[in-house]
Amino acid sequence: MIRKVLIANRGEIAVRVIRSCREMGIQTVAVYSEADRKALHVQYADFAYYLGPSPSNESYLSISKILKIAKESGADAIHPGYGFLSENAQFAKECRKQNIIFIGPSSQAISTMGDKITARQTMINAKVPVVPGNEKKVVSQKDVQEIVQEIGLPVMIKASAGGGGKGMRLCRDEKDLISAVNAARSEAMSAFGDDAVYIEKYIEGPHHIEFQILSDKYGNTIHLCERECSVQRRHQKVIEETPSPLMTAELRETMGEAAVKAANAVGYEGAGTVEFLVDNDLNFYFLEMNTRLQVEHPITERVVGIDLVKAQIRIASGEKLSFVQDDIIQFGHAIECRIYAEDPENNFMPSPGEIRFIKEPTGLGVRTDGYVFRGYEIPLHYDPMISKLIVWGRTRSEAIDRMKRALGEFKITGVKTTIGFLKKLMDVPAFKEGKYDTHIIEENKDIIDSLGVQCTQTCKDLAAIATLIDYLSQLEKASARTVEAQNNNDLWKDFGRKMGSLRL
Repeated sequence: MIRKVLIANRGEIAVRVIRSCREMGIQTVAVYSEADRKALHVQYADFAYYLGPSPSNESYLSISKILKIAKESGADAIHPGYGFLSENAQFAKECRKQNIIFIGPSSQAISTMGDKITARQTMINAKVPVVPGNEKKVVSQKDVQEIVQEIGLPVMIKASAGGGGKGMRLCRDEKDLISAVNAARSEAMSAFGDDAVYIEKYIEGPHHIEFQILSDKYGNTIHLCERECSVQRRHQKVIEETPSPLMTAELRETMGEAAVKAANAVGYEGAGTVEFLVDNDLNFYFLEMNTRLQVEHPITERVVGIDLVKAQIRIASGEKLSFVQDDIIQFGHAIECRIYAEDPENNFMPSPGEIRFIKEPTGLGVRTDGYVFRGYEIPLHYDPMISKLIVWGRTRSEAIDRMKRALGEFKITGVKTTIGFLKKLMDVPAFKEGKYDTHIIEENKDIIDSLGVQCTQTCKDLAAIATLIDYLSQLEKASARTVEAQNNNDLWKDFGRKMGSLRL
């Protein structure tokens, strides 16, 4: 039995894990950097330990510091969340070395799936379809030319240790090949400390569809159906939904079987995600496997009714899966929007700063997974995602309408956010019709821009009035504090005079 879990993470995912632990009667230990002293996960956990300075390499990425705190706090398990050390094979290995349960797969599974070239080779051996390409890292210019001659242009150059869209380059022209390879290598080295790259055939108009899987320690593996993740900007997911509007019952069954086969090929344990690219003819190809919980996991929870964090903890505790594949039924439709502290009008530049006001949406079928609150200062040091908005409806149309309503209710001031941008995406015809691929944002830029609300003079006047009212309110509060301080000072002076006049 797991009795105390240290969450080796921060932000909304740390809060998310703490909530499930609390429902299970499990104590939680938060760790925090200097920038996160006042963070919500620190306030919400049963125990909190200072980890180190704000930079992540001195705090959330320090294996030795985290394991030391785990020992000091008496934690018998560590949940890595996502990002940071969640897919670090060495971290998983060190946890088990020190008899601390790592709530995730084995270090071997992480290592195999973390190296994209090795993962491709493993999937080929397991008879899982992969995108045509090479099975070893590109070493020379000759390698590049031979591969491209075999599979043809266009191609995608990818970092072997990559993720998050880093170390990737699309090349359509042979004369750009070498410079694209060099650029991908350079970015890969900077991001991952490894410049190994490989080349794949580029799938035109691809759909990015992933399958959630669960595997226990006894060889039982099931999938929890798919998530459509094709709304992306710079290879980063923006909106996810389930079920996928592209999916057919036959394709779901075939892809689900392939996902289970992929997990079994590496002896997987825990929750994981197998990602695929699907072309317009519904051919699908293995892309990668994320050996951790995904950011978008809540939409799967909503349509299948399974708490994935609790499932992770039970599997790590040695329990068998309590359900089989036939028990998994999707009910309704769920959509997730990622809310970033970014300025869409300034090339999505991060917008750190103090949250002056926040009002999260509520109501039937609405869930928010966030971590910011009024007065909280968003730090510069970490990912700018501050919340996830999840809605559910009986139909896709109802889910879209509910998301639009919820985005309209979501109010944050003090920093720029992507809420307005997301609301516009809900009205893009391609999205509303469910006929889109990973190029939806770039191909509909003009439509998205035209959906912006035209600010009339009345709008500008109202904005100016609201700003003035806020300024006067802050001025009044400051003045009141000054008067109160002066009154207190006068009281002490009067008290002093009276005491001085007494004859004892």
